[in-house]
Amino acid sequence: MSMRQASASPVQTAQADAGPPVRIARARLDALAAKFYPVFNEGNVLGAFSAERHGARYDVELRAFTTRSRLPQTGEPVEVSGLLAVPAGREGPVPVVSWQHGTILSFDQVPSNLTKLAVERYELRDSVDSLETLFNIQRLAGNGYAVIAADYLGKGAYRNGRDEAYAVKDVTVQVCLDVLQAGVRELERSGRRQSALFLNGWSQGALNTQWIKQDLQRRGIAVAATAAQSPFNDLPNTFHYWSSPQSFAPSTAASYPPPPAWIVPCLIVLLGSYRRYYGLADLFETAIRPQYRAFAEKYWSDYSIDPQAAKTIPPVADFLIEGLFERYTHDTNSRLLRRLAANSTTFWDYDSPIRFYYGLADEALNPRLVSMALASGGRDMAGVPVKGASHRATFLASLYGDGANLNGQSTVLDWFNSRL
Repeated sequence: MSMRQASASPVQTAQADAGPPVRIARARLDALAAKFYPVFNEGNVLGAFSAERHGARYDVELRAFTTRSRLPQTGEPVEVSGLLAVPAGREGPVPVVSWQHGTILSFDQVPSNLTKLAVERYELRDSVDSLETLFNIQRLAGNGYAVIAADYLGKGAYRNGRDEAYAVKDVTVQVCLDVLQAGVRELERSGRRQSALFLNGWSQGALNTQWIKQDLQRRGIAVAATAAQSPFNDLPNTFHYWSSPQSFAPSTAASYPPPPAWIVPCLIVLLGSYRRYYGLADLFETAIRPQYRAFAEKYWSDYSIDPQAAKTIPPVADFLIEGLFERYTHDTNSRLLRRLAANSTTFWDYDSPIRFYYGLADEALNPRLVSMALASGGRDMAGVPVKGASHRATFLASLYGDGANLNGQSTVLDWFNSRL
């Protein structure tokens, strides 16, 4: 069943206001993927990029578009943006991949900005552009799939002073489904028709992907297969692990990389999002140590860290108040933990196949945070451990790895192809 056929879907009226399509040659896509492949291949856990094995078969047309969504709590309309990537020249029905990108610690590093590739001399940069979306375009759109990607609320062309909704379930699902529906309508306007629907997401986007899958399942909308890389699902324990890996898993903490410094900005964005969308007005005061609250407020307001101030980013273990995960500290903190638990995806039953690709050296996601979801997800759930892979290398392996990297299993592209 397509998104458009589902009469119960809340996104039936989503319309896209799209810019003109821009065409990117497959040779250029391959060259860009090869250029940035080493940036994600941390520790050289994968072999080199090979145009023969990994190359695109189609040129790709990119369209940035905007559509209207709403805030579920209030019904307030909001403008959101996204990207549609279509394999040029592919005939017949086109399978669609709804792609959910990972955490962006900026406002502009979004999928829709990749239409700048129409400028031949434009130089992509890791700190500015959505490279993980580039890899999805080259690997999936370049091999026959239409890829639709939301920029998320508070990001991209229509920030409009709107705060991000990081790990906020209802807002995220609403926005992503509205963007998906608008993207499908834009695909149809281009003269193509959707066939099967697939879901794919990395890191924060892996959590979003699981939420979307469950919502579509509840509405009876078929998903052929779902892939999630570095999948966050157990939110309270992930929060605990980020803050104190030794207390979360003392017997294994030394076996895995410690949470990196960029976790602190992620914590700020999460706390700011929960403060904004769940009405936890005093959350910064109750959860953050006093000496770091001004730093947190500034970062939440502008996502900017002065180069000198960067030296003063607090250690992850010192950022939150003592005892947040061990004992009662404040009503607001208790409400935060309950909200995190309610938004978790660990104990779900899936009605179509889903794969979790997880790295065994992931600095942001201890494998213990994945195992319970694998155990409880049912027979359609499978885990793909990636030996020696960091957070980024796990994502890269899911698209470009082989049986040796992927514990004998296939890449997302090959797996999706097998489900057509």
